[in-house]
Amino acid sequence: MKTSITACVLALGAAAGACASYESKTTATSPTGTTVAALVGTWQSVTANALPSPTSCTGFNWTPTQQTPTSATGSFSATCPGGLKVAGTASGTLSGTTIDWTANANASTPDIPSCNVALTGTAELGVNSIRVPYSGTTCLGPVSGVEILNKK
Repeated sequence: MKTSITACVLALGAAAGACASYESKTTATSPTGTTVAALVGTWQSVTANALPSPTSCTGFNWTPTQQTPTSATGSFSATCPGGLKVAGTASGTLSGTTIDWTANANASTPDIPSCNVALTGTAELGVNSIRVPYSGTTCLGPVSGVEILNKK
């Protein structure tokens, strides 16, 4: 009987020791301690299965090349309604996980040699993506929509 009590005490002690070293793991779904370094890299539109709206731009591409502790600026391109091929610069200022941004660019088509494009919005930074609501103007009229950019 004494042997079985000793065995039970040892088993309980081992079980308690195993519980004491239990670790919990979490997976981040949004950036923590976000700095402007999180913006560095190339960001491209996610390929969508739906047809774009006739007033939305598609194929966003942003590559920040200059940065300060709170902002990043770099080359920007997209395609806007009317076949406008857009190229210029976009700048963003990071505050927590939001990015206030603007893009100023020129666009062209075979029929229109030069067209000004201005876009603006407040984007939301995720772990490896940016949700980019935008609105703006082109020489062919207003544009607006939401693009999701993934870090490449």
